[in-house]
Amino acid sequence: MERILVSACLMGRRVRYDGGAKTSTDALLAEWREEGRLVPFCPEVEGGLPTPRPAAEIEGGAGGAAVLAGAARVLATDGQDVTGAFLAGAQAALAVAGSFDIKMAILKEGSPSCGALAIYDGTFRGRRLPGQGVTTSLLELHGIKVFTEEHIAEAGDYLRALEA
Repeated sequence: MERILVSACLMGRRVRYDGGAKTSTDALLAEWREEGRLVPFCPEVEGGLPTPRPAAEIEGGAGGAAVLAGAARVLATDGQDVTGAFLAGAQAALAVAGSFDIKMAILKEGSPSCGALAIYDGTFRGRRLPGQGVTTSLLELHGIKVFTEEHIAEAGDYLRALEA
């Protein structure tokens, strides 16, 4: 049985920067949970950040690949450089994925860790632009396909192809 890495906040865990969750009510995700496929994970918490914590964005909206390459930082609203925690969380996610032989993930869109299609632009003004978070970039670099919570049906198609 294929396992799936999933953002802990989508599973109802209160790990987001604001202390909340973004619980998904998707039926397919609920089915996978029942089957024991899901491996909930929050890279920001696993990287050492507290809950709640100041919001963070990748400077200049550069994206996770730039952070991995050392060309951009992740900064919190209070000005703190939290790049190290984001990198540590991404590495921890990759390690967990490796331990379960995970080939796919469903992660929270927009997050500077988990965003797969869009991230915030680094100005803390609520503007998004195309890009990936740090964890998503690292997982995809290692061949793990990342889907957002809005693309669970496509994730289901991918899962069926993996298990065919």
